[in-house]
Amino acid sequence: MTPGVRRVTGSTHTVGVMGWPVEHSLSPVIHNAAFDAAGLDWTYVALPVRPGEVSAAVAGLRSLGFRGANVTMPHKDDVAALVDDASDDARRLGAVNTVVVSDGAVSGHNTDAPGFDRFLRRDAGVDPAGSTALVLGAGGAARACALALARGGAAEVIVASRKPTAADRVRAALDGLATEVAWVAFPDAAARAADLVINATPLGARGETVPVGPLGPGTVVIDLLYAPPTTPLLTAARAAGAQAFGGLGLLLHQGALSFELWTGQPAPLEVMSAAALSAIAD
Repeated sequence: MTPGVRRVTGSTHTVGVMGWPVEHSLSPVIHNAAFDAAGLDWTYVALPVRPGEVSAAVAGLRSLGFRGANVTMPHKDDVAALVDDASDDARRLGAVNTVVVSDGAVSGHNTDAPGFDRFLRRDAGVDPAGSTALVLGAGGAARACALALARGGAAEVIVASRKPTAADRVRAALDGLATEVAWVAFPDAAARAADLVINATPLGARGETVPVGPLGPGTVVIDLLYAPPTTPLLTAARAAGAQAFGGLGLLLHQGALSFELWTGQPAPLEVMSAAALSAIAD
């Protein structure tokens, strides 16, 4: 295949990403680079799905012969109720970020929790055992991070959100695990010290700030946003001497796990990372 030119034929396997909006997603760039590197006749496309049309979209994956899809905001929770069967993580989290279509059945998976664990250990070099983590937000990504932290032995996860009932879904996701779950009103998060701070909200994409407690050399800060690559939270964390990471690592690791679910092959993570960095630079 000529570099930079994709050849799509009648036998090409198709996957994509369902979301709204979805035009700015890096996933098509990342996965198409991975398919090329692995020599697979697969292609990955953006699938803009309006709110309220998710049921038709999931049925369409099966009808149109798709092999699967990633699912992003705001559809993860809705898709969890539409699949034929779900993995343990998808059931725990009540959210699906990866769909696999095989033999007419649609199965739902969630690669966010294991993807976050891979990122935390392999990229950030962090062992969460015994730590206190402050998680800003209580949506699907926040619950996945909390699950990964609990499995890693975190002592406490503090959920900062608008409503205390949001923490109940986090507790449900962590059922049977020893980690304590506490709730704090979102503005009051600034009064809570933590070893790990994770922003799992959209705040920061347009320069917004988020409430966080004291930051310093002993703190690890992770902003799940990957665009822009530097947010006000990351800037503040680095200025205070904390370790600070954007969300690209999670995107890559959860995407690699999706790739493996679809294809049954190891994902070329270095190729995926290079493609993402090149796209961000452009």
